[in-house]
Amino acid sequence: MQSIDFQEKKIAYYLNGENGALPVVLIHGFCEDSRLWDEWLDFLPPRRYLRIDLPGFGSSERVEDLSVEKMAEAIDAVLVHLGIEKCVMVGHSMGGYASLAFAEFYPEKLAGLCLFHSHPFADSAEKKAGRVKSIHFIQKNGHILYVRQTIPKLFAYDYSKGYQMEVNKLIHNAVHFAPEAIIAALDAMRNRPDRSEVLKNVACPVLFFIGKHDTAVPLELSMQMAHLPNLAVIHLLNTVGHMGMYSAQRETAKAFRTFLARIDRMKD
Repeated sequence: MQSIDFQEKKIAYYLNGENGALPVVLIHGFCEDSRLWDEWLDFLPPRRYLRIDLPGFGSSERVEDLSVEKMAEAIDAVLVHLGIEKCVMVGHSMGGYASLAFAEFYPEKLAGLCLFHSHPFADSAEKKAGRVKSIHFIQKNGHILYVRQTIPKLFAYDYSKGYQMEVNKLIHNAVHFAPEAIIAALDAMRNRPDRSEVLKNVACPVLFFIGKHDTAVPLELSMQMAHLPNLAVIHLLNTVGHMGMYSAQRETAKAFRTFLARIDRMKD
């Protein structure tokens, strides 16, 4: 693990792999950190992979007044530090929100974008109310009970009968995050703007991973965004919820490898 200073706080990152091809930047979601990608990376081709812990998660410190926009600034600060001028970015869930903010602020730095169970729309009134309810729950009951209840719902099956190890690993990691960091992230997502126009105007190819049984990003919401980019690849996962990097490891890795090859050909 390495780190940089961002607004007087430590932002952790993990860079590995070979130089040459465009680097891939992997951004985790809510109540996750860069360890989310560990197993998925085993199925991807050799090249440089940069995993970043968003502020308050993993080994990164919390920053003041966290926002999705500030997450994008932290990502860019790592890229500037490493001298990465162009990349392919993958964002899972909240990481997709941060990736879209990055696409708005630094469009020239993206050669490709993958929204992994994510979308560009602002929270509905109902979703905003749900996030406030979650904040109050954490304040009253603590974050450990919250993550134990929340994480299993991200999977589209009876998690007690399968993938128990993955679910337990995610819970184990999440209970070590500060409750203040989880609350700040909930608030940041609640306050983010609609970025449909960003997705509509993005110049690079966009890959969508959509879980048919995703309760966090419902199928009908995903289908509303699929037509927005000029160049889109849509990969529907028929048996998956919100965690395709676990539940459809080989299928998603294969689709992403194809996407990378397409981007590399465009670059040449």
